[in-house]
Amino acid sequence: MTDIRTDALRPMTPLQIRQERDFIESLKEECQTYWDMVQVGDVLSRDLTITPDVVIHFADAVEDFNPWYEGWRMNTWRIPGESPFGGAIVPPLMMSHFVLSVQFDHTKPFAIGSIHTFHDTELLEPIPVGASVTIAARAVDKYEKRGRRYVRHEVTVTDTANGTLYMRELRDILSL
Repeated sequence: MTDIRTDALRPMTPLQIRQERDFIESLKEECQTYWDMVQVGDVLSRDLTITPDVVIHFADAVEDFNPWYEGWRMNTWRIPGESPFGGAIVPPLMMSHFVLSVQFDHTKPFAIGSIHTFHDTELLEPIPVGASVTIAARAVDKYEKRGRRYVRHEVTVTDTANGTLYMRELRDILSL
């Protein structure tokens, strides 16, 4: 039988190969459930600059080709863009996608048995393409329902420069 290497299955950069191998190795570590890893009051946050290329990758992935999101042009790259809010804006639910990169503490072993079961998003202001934001997730509750364990988080997305609150979200994770 021929040994199949992960990097032979699809085109991968050296960084992607290293990240995949690190992730697989981390699965050998002692793992906890998300319920055991998170305490009420825990806060995790991350800053993110929302560049035109981040928006392009997201919009392409979800096939949302609205010209309001276009803060770039071929051979020019960054332009102000146009929307009813002035310049180009971030697709409204794109930030919800990035919450997972904040919600899980990458310094701990991978949490086993987690399922995102609920979220309620409140969009307060359009986010301009090019903004730098802070995404913060705070564990606010742990509860049981029908014999299952859940962790609830409150999430905020704010502008790092001027403090504008762009988005609030509640989300629950079911933990085995």
